[in-house]
Amino acid sequence: MPDTLTVKRLINVKAIVTERWKDDAQKQLQAQLDRLDSRLQQLEMQGQRMVAELQKQGGTTSMERTQQQIGAIENQLNQNKSKLLEQKNQILQQLQQVQTLEMGQEVSQGQIESLFELKQGDNLVEKMRIEILLHDGIVQEIRGEF
Repeated sequence: MPDTLTVKRLINVKAIVTERWKDDAQKQLQAQLDRLDSRLQQLEMQGQRMVAELQKQGGTTSMERTQQQIGAIENQLNQNKSKLLEQKNQILQQLQQVQTLEMGQEVSQGQIESLFELKQGDNLVEKMRIEILLHDGIVQEIRGEF
């Protein structure tokens, strides 16, 4: 029977808020907003093209059927636009939160996976409780047992 066991754990990654961190976070969020705005414009243009195409073909199909198809397209476009606008609102809220953070405050950056050796007599709870603290992307501290 083996003396050790290799176990996977999640490590919390935190960052210290600095001017550089805030600037990077705001740039990333603004880039996401720009991509969403671009997708919204593309969606709008695509919808207009599809409606125009249906209206052109309207002569070959009944007016009622064409209106139903246009309604279905507009409904789908509105659903897609709503999803994108919801995402945009979430990012705007995140942007606002970043702007209100205080310098030196620790904020969660996510999690990474790690493997570690576990042996009889180890405190599993302590081994699982580990986090990394970053200062402008550089590891400043590793907290916990590894």
